Amino acid sequence: MSPDPEFQLPPGQTLTDRFPVVGETQPAPGYGEDDVVIEVAGCVDRPLRRTLAELRQQPQAERRAAIHCVTGWSRRSITLRGWPLATILAPAGVQPEAAFVRFVAHSTRRHDTSLPLALALADTWLVTEIDGQPLSVEHGGPLRTVTPGRYFYKSLKWLAKIELLQHDQPGYWERESGYDNGADYLMEARFDARRVSRPEDVASFRSATDFSAWRGRVLLKARLGGWQPKTVDLSGIQAKACSLRNARLAGVRLRGANLSLSNCEGADLRGADFTGADLEGASFAGADLRDAVMTDVALSATRFFRDFANGRRLAARVEGLRLLRPQGLLETQAAFLREAGVVGVPA
Repeated sequence: MSPDPEFQLPPGQTLTDRFPVVGETQPAPGYGEDDVVIEVAGCVDRPLRRTLAELRQQPQAERRAAIHCVTGWSRRSITLRGWPLATILAPAGVQPEAAFVRFVAHSTRRHDTSLPLALALADTWLVTEIDGQPLSVEHGGPLRTVTPGRYFYKSLKWLAKIELLQHDQPGYWERESGYDNGADYLMEARFDARRVSRPEDVASFRSATDFSAWRGRVLLKARLGGWQPKTVDLSGIQAKACSLRNARLAGVRLRGANLSLSNCEGADLRGADFTGADLEGASFAGADLRDAVMTDVALSATRFFRDFANGRRLAARVEGLRLLRPQGLLETQAAFLREAGVVGVPA
């Protein structure tokens, strides 16, 4: 199938031909091809339980769509194979008072997401294949939802339950990370505008000498420009969509940290250890990453350079950067790192 000629890249997105893995990569135990049982409950006349084998007895269809991840990548055209949600719900008899639908995952953290029912009936599919191939486990196989009209966090891996609701219940990413409940990529609605870390929390974070208390808390949209922490051990911190411009972080340990969608431009990160960190959507343009370590890091839509309309490029210093098993690195950024001589850049 040819790409959609009407496709327009949404604001803040980078186009890719890849399908980066985002989020968790494995379901909770007990979710294989023979274990899948989908429950349909809530505001329905006839609650249902369907195995994947029973679902497969219904004719499947194909749909071509674009997908857009909140971390900043977009795929122009992808072919989904499965069933429209409306087809799955029809035998259950959706009651008139149902206004929202909630999807629950068979994941360790019980991820869930919700949508207005009218939107979901028009746009959500239950999917078993993408681009002619069975869904891999790390992409949510054997069964997931996809709602192309919203950021990808509204699409759920490892589907276990569909619940019809009178009132909305915002999902995991909205509750835990402050993502916007509307998830409208055309409006660049990534984060809930009301969810900003309090000034006193930011001040406490800036002055901390021990970050153990912060490893289970999310610092959101904090201004940390020029910050120099009082300790090098920043392992496990969660600073999402924060400004770390020109921060002085040489030699810090950011093992298992989450800096997704944060601005680290111009930061001094020489020798920093990012092992196991989530850096999706972060910008390191102009940062000093010499001799830093990035092992098993999530790098979908991470930027190591930024180009301006006048032809100027703001690029990270990457001499001696050690890259091992990175996940999700997009084509243009991979090419930049490869040309700069960084070892370990995937093809």
